[in-house]
Amino acid sequence: MTTTPEGPLAEEPEARPDSPEEAVLREAESVLEQASPEAEGTMEVLDSGRRLLLVHAHPDDETIGNGVTMARYAADGAHVTLVTCTLGEEGEVLVPELAHLAADRDDQLGQHRIGELATAMEALGVRDHRFLGGPGRYRDSGMMGLPTNDRPDSFWQADLDEAAGLLVDVIRDVRPQVLLTYDDNGGYGHPDHIQAHRVAMRAVELAADPSFGQGVPWQVGKVYWNAIPESVLREGIRAVREAGDDTFFEGMDPDTDELPSFVMPDDVVTTKVDGMDHVDAKMAAMRAHATQITVDGPFFALSNNLGNKVWGVEYYRLVHGTLGTERDADGREVDLFAGVE
Repeated sequence: MTTTPEGPLAEEPEARPDSPEEAVLREAESVLEQASPEAEGTMEVLDSGRRLLLVHAHPDDETIGNGVTMARYAADGAHVTLVTCTLGEEGEVLVPELAHLAADRDDQLGQHRIGELATAMEALGVRDHRFLGGPGRYRDSGMMGLPTNDRPDSFWQADLDEAAGLLVDVIRDVRPQVLLTYDDNGGYGHPDHIQAHRVAMRAVELAADPSFGQGVPWQVGKVYWNAIPESVLREGIRAVREAGDDTFFEGMDPDTDELPSFVMPDDVVTTKVDGMDHVDAKMAAMRAHATQITVDGPFFALSNNLGNKVWGVEYYRLVHGTLGTERDADGREVDLFAGVE
């Protein structure tokens, strides 16, 4: 049940023949162009013994936070389902020739980002991506405190049980053992991230309740929140400063406690996913989100300074379920599905 763009795909960035991530992206776009909707529609979700569901607010959130996790498990044969709650209509447009798509002009950015998301998912190997309630059911609310928060169609204004009920339908359809979403602050306080967290957690509760809605109840075995360990961020700040590039971490001192709200103490970060073999796929997916991520911006500058380590490892906090017994040297679980297979 892949959501495919109704318009043209996102414009292909300038060719970089020596770039492995560009090669992955070009191949992904070719696959998307040749995909048969009929063939996609016959996919049997439950044929896979492992099923992973991710709940995100806007297109591109999934790639930045969970790109190698998605690619790794998809490559390993797990069924990976992405639910995106809005089209990201209020996002900035970083491609000058597409500036007219912005919300304060033609207001067509959301439709364009459907194409970007589809291409990114092809790069990650994810064939099942959906919008909560269908494309455009909920609108991007914009940053906290903006007038767009008050629009009646914004995700921030959505009725919690109604939105959660739409996600329950997906949970009972896919029957995931594992669900990934944001923490209760939405990572950095964006209203749509906070709402996605609330909807995901409520849906997990309702999906297991036989008195709620239609379909067979399903209990999600493990629920994780995205996390960045404090020590990892401090190490990153030091590394980029030593490399002479302070643009991404401007104003952050690695030797103080003044770190962003999305950083978690090391002792609450329970799980580490090593996706080093899938960094090229993540980079290709990031390039697919061209209106939101500048390939020469701080994300890629950071990658150049620190190497693949910054992109190839993703961290989580288990908030529901039992940790697996296989651990790394820091005592962190290394497989999201451990204990539920």
